[in-house]
Amino acid sequence: MQRVKETVREYLLLTLGTFLVAAGVYFFKFPNSFNTGGVTGLAVILNAVIPSVSASTFASVINIAFLVLGFLALDRGFGIRTVYCSVLFSVMLSGMEWLAPMASPLTDQKMLELFFAVILPSLGSAILFNMQSSTGGTDILAMILKRFSSMDIGNALLCVDVLIAASTLYFVGIEAGLYSVLGLVLKSVVVDSVIESLNRRKSFIAVTSYPTETCGFITHTLNRSATCWKAEGAYSHETKWVVMAALSRTQAVALRLYLKSTDPHAFILVTNSSEIFGKGFMRA
Repeated sequence: MQRVKETVREYLLLTLGTFLVAAGVYFFKFPNSFNTGGVTGLAVILNAVIPSVSASTFASVINIAFLVLGFLALDRGFGIRTVYCSVLFSVMLSGMEWLAPMASPLTDQKMLELFFAVILPSLGSAILFNMQSSTGGTDILAMILKRFSSMDIGNALLCVDVLIAASTLYFVGIEAGLYSVLGLVLKSVVVDSVIESLNRRKSFIAVTSYPTETCGFITHTLNRSATCWKAEGAYSHETKWVVMAALSRTQAVALRLYLKSTDPHAFILVTNSSEIFGKGFMRA
């Protein structure tokens, strides 16, 4: 039952992430011809060359084509979550085009629209990346290249994205091209920041004289685990205990307040960490 709940929660988050990407792309990227690389960037370029076919249609076709290529070049289990999000992304784009046709941008504020064109897909992508998934497209190409070559995939895809974004200068126009290059820069910063924020936890280390009470509070009240070991003060030579735990922000505050009341002389180190692997945290 617990496993079913976790699976339902995972797919709800995958759906939310995909929706944010699709909404940002359809309502803000495509109407303004913003191009930050990837499949949607190619769709913007193709739409500029063949205006009779919508960018949403191009994006859906390219995405499905990469999906088929993934099945042919990789084994069928190359990523069920990526398959789910890739198909869902194409369906959402088509659904939005049918439910809310866009003849022009929502506003005449280009910079405002650029922010939403970057923030919504970046937030959605961060949620998906955090769950080891994506909306497919060039990510599938990266999986294929990684399997059949020894090239630096990250740098190669970055160069491709820059080339696709810069091509907007020629195919669409100077203004759209400059906005696209700016959007690509903002996208890389925002995605990294959001992923780090989603994963941020507290590394909590306390030097205390009450290890049993401290560990008891962590395990029974906070429902976390801890590691403790005996230590000796370098100056006082007094025997102390070091307790280490990985906690959420709220749990770290609760433990700090608890130690303040039970052991006012405890020495506490609390640091931010966005990469904690193990049971209860991210998968290694």
